[in-house]
Amino acid sequence: MCCDGFCSVANKMETKETDEVEKLKSKFMSAWHNVKYSWALKSKTAFSRNSPVFLLGKCYHFKAVDDESPTESCSAEALDGDVVTGNVDGFRRDFTSRVWLTYREEFPALPGSTLTSDCGWGCTLRAGQMILAQALMFHILGRDWTWSEALTLEPLDAETWTSSAARRLVATLEASIQGERVQVPLPLCPAQGGAEEADSYLQEANHRTIVSWFGDGPSAQLGIHRLVQLGMTSGKQAGDWYGPAVMAHILRKAVDDAADAMLKGISVYVAQDCTVYSADVIDSHSARTSSHCDPQGLNTGPAPDSRAVIILIPVRLGGEKINPEYLSFVKSILSLEYCIGIIGGKPKQAYYFVGFQDDSLIYMDPHYCQSFVDVSTSDFPLQSFHCPSPKKMPFSKMDPSCTIGFYSKNVEHYERICNELAKILEPSSKEKYPAFTFMKGHGKDYELSMAVEKREWPFIRDSRNAGTTSGDFVLL
Repeated sequence: MCCDGFCSVANKMETKETDEVEKLKSKFMSAWHNVKYSWALKSKTAFSRNSPVFLLGKCYHFKAVDDESPTESCSAEALDGDVVTGNVDGFRRDFTSRVWLTYREEFPALPGSTLTSDCGWGCTLRAGQMILAQALMFHILGRDWTWSEALTLEPLDAETWTSSAARRLVATLEASIQGERVQVPLPLCPAQGGAEEADSYLQEANHRTIVSWFGDGPSAQLGIHRLVQLGMTSGKQAGDWYGPAVMAHILRKAVDDAADAMLKGISVYVAQDCTVYSADVIDSHSARTSSHCDPQGLNTGPAPDSRAVIILIPVRLGGEKINPEYLSFVKSILSLEYCIGIIGGKPKQAYYFVGFQDDSLIYMDPHYCQSFVDVSTSDFPLQSFHCPSPKKMPFSKMDPSCTIGFYSKNVEHYERICNELAKILEPSSKEKYPAFTFMKGHGKDYELSMAVEKREWPFIRDSRNAGTTSGDFVLL
C-alpha cells in the first residue's frame, strides 16, 4: 500500500511538472506568434484615385478634385473628403463592416488535441468562416447594412501592431516567470444612443449574434472547434492543412447541423466537379432536403417553406500557377451583387477575396494572431472582428485553387443568377473550358457514384506526400 501510495504521488508530481512545462511552452509560443504575425503587416495599401474599386458587387470611386496625374495613388487611410470626391468613406465603411476572422490564441483546446491556437495552420478555416459570415450578413441584415462604428476603428499598420506585439511579448514573459496568465484589456463597445430607432437596435443585435456564431469555443455553432470536429470526419485533424474545396463541404455540414432557429432558413450547396446541378439547388431552396438535417425529427419548430441557399463552387483556375486568362472572369464574379467572395489566397497563405481594383485583388487577411474573445457575454467587444485596413495583391500571385461563393435568396433569384453567370462563363477564344458549369437535373442523375469528399481530394495537399499538387496552402 505504501509503495502504491508513493508511486501515485510521484505520478501526480510528474504529471503536474509536465503540465507546467506545456503551459510555459504555450505562453512562449503565443508570444512568438504575436511578433511573427505582426511583422507581416504592411504600413499602407495603395489605391488608384482614377480607377473604380469593386467590393462584393458595389462600385466605389476615389476621384481627386485636382488630380492631373493618371497614375497617382493613395492609401485608403490617407484619403480625405476635403481633397477627394466620390464615396471614399462609403468604401471604408462597407469594407470595415465585413466580419473579419483571424488567428486566435488561448482559446479552449480544439477537439482531439491540446492546441489552444490556430496560428500557422488555420488560415483556410478562417477564410471559410469569413465567406460564410458574409453570406449570413447578406441573408439577415442585407447587403447595404453597415456597422455604425466602422469609421471609428484605428487603421492597422506595422508600427502599431509591432509595438503592441512587443509589449505583449514582455508581458507574457513576465507572466511566465510569475506563473500568471496575461489578461489583455479589450475595449468595450460604447453604449448606443437612446434616440436610435428600434430597427437599429435589432440590426445591431443580429450583427452581434452573427459574430457570436463564429466564436472560438466548443459551443459556437460555426466556430473553429465545430469546423475542426467536422473536418475529422474527412480525415483532417487540428493542425492539418485544409483546402478551399474541403472547406466548402465542412461549411455545408456546419450549417446543416446548426441548431439556431435563424440558421434554419438557409442552407449550403457545394458544386460537384465544378458543376452546379440546378435541380439540387432548387430542392435546397424548397427545403425538401431538410430531412437530412434532422433525421430523427428532433426539431419541433416549423420548417421554412423556402430557404436561401449559399452556393459554393470549388474550382481550379489553372495548373501549377493561375491562368492569366481568368482575370476578367474573376473580376466579373466579384462585380456581382450576389457574390459573397472567394476562399483563395496565394501559395502558402489563404485569404478571403472580396473585391478588386484594376488587376489587383482586395482581400481580408486572417494571418493576425489576436487574443481569445468570450462571445458568450452580452457585451463582448466587436472591434477585433472588423478590419479597417484593406489589403491588395496582384492577380498573378493568386493560387489557382479556390472556392467561389454566391448567395441565392429564392428560386427566382437562382434563375436570374444562372442567366447572368451563363454570359460570364462563355469561354473566350483563348479559353477551352469555363471555370464551372450549370447542368439541369440532379447530380445523382449523372451517376456520380464516388463520395463527394473523395472527388475533392485533388484540391488538397497531403503533408505526408511530397508529390502532391501545389494548389493549396501550407504552414507559414
